[in-house]
Amino acid sequence: MKLHAEYGPVVRFPLPGAGMAVSVADPVLLEATAKINKRPEKLFEFLAPLQESGNLQTIPADEHGPWRRVMLSVLAGRPSHEAHFARFAALTDELADRWAERAAEGTVALQRDLSELSLRMICQYALGSGLESPEAAGRVVSAFEEVLTAYLTPGADTSGAERALAHLRATVDQVLTAHRERGADERADRSDLIAALAAAGESPARIRDTVLMTMLAAHHTTGVAISWTLYLLARHPDAAKRVVDELDQVLGDRAVPEYGDLRRLTYLDRVLRETMRLYPPGPYGAREATEDLVLGEYTVPAGTTIFYPFWAVHMNPEYWPDPQVFDPDRFTAEASAQRPRLAYIPFGVGPRSCEGAALAVVEAQLVLAILLKRFHFELASEQTVTPIERFVLWAAEDIHMNLTPREPAHA
Repeated sequence: MKLHAEYGPVVRFPLPGAGMAVSVADPVLLEATAKINKRPEKLFEFLAPLQESGNLQTIPADEHGPWRRVMLSVLAGRPSHEAHFARFAALTDELADRWAERAAEGTVALQRDLSELSLRMICQYALGSGLESPEAAGRVVSAFEEVLTAYLTPGADTSGAERALAHLRATVDQVLTAHRERGADERADRSDLIAALAAAGESPARIRDTVLMTMLAAHHTTGVAISWTLYLLARHPDAAKRVVDELDQVLGDRAVPEYGDLRRLTYLDRVLRETMRLYPPGPYGAREATEDLVLGEYTVPAGTTIFYPFWAVHMNPEYWPDPQVFDPDRFTAEASAQRPRLAYIPFGVGPRSCEGAALAVVEAQLVLAILLKRFHFELASEQTVTPIERFVLWAAEDIHMNLTPREPAHA
């Protein structure tokens, strides 16, 4: 953001693993890059040890297109969201119960607990029939954390993580075997990620890789987005009151929304969108130009790494007046219609954007609705909340909150 503030909307800078990269912070200029379907392979090499069938982040466009269509048929579909909604709500309620017990004793650490919740939700989503008990789910969560710690930490010992990775792959195989033993009607279920991949003819190795990548992509991002939303609402009590009033109006005395309620929580949706503008969970992305591009007054040759500074795009004052100010009403239909389509890109751009965007929004809205219905959130005193980039946009020392139970509303 400092480079763009000093040099303008197109900046060239050295990016380790990619040579000289070109960063683009203007949504109109980004349009010229929006159809690129290639990621820089060097930047994603760190994921290779987790993959058996080629790095899913960098597979060629002719492979990636069909695979992405299958993913979107499930992840972006209402049947899938509805099928898993009740279990997502139950997992959130379990966290809220734990927080209620802890609230009297001290603060809660939002990002730690909400990241664990988002991992449990995506494990349930991707491996539902393979997690027949809380113990089985706990083993998968522990194994995944062990794999992440070992493989994404330079120089770490991976011997124990290899066993954990084998356990995760074996669990996927069990789910796949169970799917193949079902009747034809059950196998046609479009809410099941593994079933959809199997029906599309993907190999067991590709299915295992896809499940791992889905868990990796969703592990921290949704929980981090929820935590930043609660942080901003704690700092803006007027907005928090509007959210709570809307929840009481839509839900009445119900503590948990139904899937159909989410579309009526319009102000909550605006709050979440404004949060992801100010604190995009994944603050950057990258592509590799497959042909020469013209970006304003510059020509960028094929092979150049195009850096997507989502955070800088979201802070561009030409399209976001007073960009540091938290204002959910930037996302009314009327206000959104005045901006270029790529002015807001929390889930990325083009054919390599996040396949799970729609699912992530449903999860975040559900969790926020349950937690804000049950608790009043107040920032713990004497803490400094500093955003840092570590694959996702963390708070350096987490975000600590005091929780007060809310009185139930009456319809």
